[in-house]
Amino acid sequence: MMEALEMNSGVESAVYRLLDRIGADYMKIEHEPADTMEICAGIERHLGAPICKNLFLCNRQQTDFYLLMIPAGKVFKTKYLSSQLGCARLSFASEEQMVEYLGIRPGSVSPMGLMNDRGGKVRLVIDRDLLVLDTFGCHPCVNTSTVRLSMSDLIEKFLPAVGHGYTVVDLAGE
Repeated sequence: MMEALEMNSGVESAVYRLLDRIGADYMKIEHEPADTMEICAGIERHLGAPICKNLFLCNRQQTDFYLLMIPAGKVFKTKYLSSQLGCARLSFASEEQMVEYLGIRPGSVSPMGLMNDRGGKVRLVIDRDLLVLDTFGCHPCVNTSTVRLSMSDLIEKFLPAVGHGYTVVDLAGE
């Protein structure tokens, strides 16, 4: 247990060091583990920003990986995303793949994990509805903290710093 806590604090600290280095304006709050969107809903009120749903996906062959950011209340339907990305079928990637490519575990999925994807294997996909947000919340690679970050800092500072671009999709709302 202590080893897991030390690993978590190390990756979380690395996120904050990177955000500081690139001049991103952020606020962090610490809380009990939040590994579901229901738990995150309570954190949103304290954070003052919506928390995005982040899903780690892969194609059938498990050769292409995607990190999807969508509004928390939006239902994810793979057929809509698959057609926009031009792949036959998407499913959830395994925990092992999540650790290998993003350096994070289930319940902590976040665009901040892209800092660990040095090989550029993961493609960030953002639902168009999120691009209108001034700020949003996400985990700093651990689910015991949440950071509020501006969407412009994510796109203009963070993604270039970690060598990633992004793809915009329009997913139907329910």
